[in-house]
Amino acid sequence: MTTFETIRRDLERAPGAAWKRFARWLRRQMPTGLYARSLLIIIIPMILLQAVVAFIFMERHWQLVTQRLSMAVTRDIAAIIDLIETYPQDEDYSEITRIARERLELIVSIEPGKELPPPRSKPFFNILDEILSEEIVRQIRRPFWIDTVGESNLVEVRILLDNKVLRVYARRNQAYASNTHIFLLWMIGASLVLIVISILFLRGQIRPILALAQAAESFGKGQKMPESFAPRGADEVRRAGLAFILMRERIERQMEQRTAMLTGVSHDLRTILTRFKLQLALAGDNPDLQGFSKDVEDMQTMLEGYLSFARGDVEEDVGELRLSDLFDRFALEAELHNRTFTCEIDGDDEVMVRPNAFSRLVGNLVSNALRYAKTVHVEAHHRAKWLTITVDDDGPGIPERSREDVFKPFFRLDEARNLDASGTGLGLAIALDIARSHGGNVTLSDSPMGGLRATIRVPA
Repeated sequence: MTTFETIRRDLERAPGAAWKRFARWLRRQMPTGLYARSLLIIIIPMILLQAVVAFIFMERHWQLVTQRLSMAVTRDIAAIIDLIETYPQDEDYSEITRIARERLELIVSIEPGKELPPPRSKPFFNILDEILSEEIVRQIRRPFWIDTVGESNLVEVRILLDNKVLRVYARRNQAYASNTHIFLLWMIGASLVLIVISILFLRGQIRPILALAQAAESFGKGQKMPESFAPRGADEVRRAGLAFILMRERIERQMEQRTAMLTGVSHDLRTILTRFKLQLALAGDNPDLQGFSKDVEDMQTMLEGYLSFARGDVEEDVGELRLSDLFDRFALEAELHNRTFTCEIDGDDEVMVRPNAFSRLVGNLVSNALRYAKTVHVEAHHRAKWLTITVDDDGPGIPERSREDVFKPFFRLDEARNLDASGTGLGLAIALDIARSHGGNVTLSDSPMGGLRATIRVPA
């Protein structure tokens, strides 16, 4: 079934559905950028206005002027016919041809004959042919033949009289508004100038918005904001840029305060734990204190894990990281644990990330897979906009109902597998925090290998 038949069927059965389909198709064809849409907002009304003005001009002004000029030329020809029929002349009609040439600017000749040439084919669009023919029919009412399609600037008209043929040559601009293109050229030229001015003006207005978007994107990826960024442009854009700067400063202050507070807490708690360890060391090998010693070690491990999670490596700068070097380290780790590790890189090997944090992100997922599975496969797909890393294993996996909960801090699975070797339940929470600080995410799903698939997706 053709597209036309499909549209007709939709219009017959459900006009509303057909209109929605057309609206969706049109929405897909429209540009998505603000710059392109702004240009369309300016250019489309201008084109429509020019089309309406040109149509009205062609329909009214051009046709009216051409009609009056053709009426005047036809009136002159009718006057010449009246002179020929009213006043006897010599056989060469020299006086009539002189008057027509000097007073009416027409080249006239009277030739013997009783037939006209065969009619010429009508042009597809020639307003002069149509209007001049109508005027000859209305004013002269005699058989005629005209030629308005020739390459010359003359229009030829032949009128059949009693036993002769009147042959008249007139300049085309006598019967036709030939300077109409000047108006169109001026209109199109002025529109092009206005469009160029609009493009230059829009570029100046869009540039601050693009700079704001780039700054927000860099901040969302955990990168430093461009040093040249400053609120510019229209008042609304300046207000948005200033609001973004203030928001960034508040977030950075909050992170600094959190880091400072955690540093103080870490110092105080470590001091207390050191005292505990010292007292346990002075107590000697007392079997009654073995449980307490184990609790102190667990507290030390939990404290370090929590501080590492809360700190989030926010102070690290963005740099280059080679995925092949990272995967080589995982291969050595798998060899130490007698595990099978394979990897594959599709695209550029180098990525722009926070190297230590990103290595820890991938390392947490790969280490967990190596701990609970015998075979691990890692794939990296580096595209123009996104970097996607999938970690597949053949381990016991994670139940689907628990895949959201494992990202919560201190959440531990009691069944199948435990995702944090330290027992604090911060492995996936740290991984998710690092991925989101890069502007991405971590998701869990079923692996084709039968275990768990962990997918990392961050902007490239």
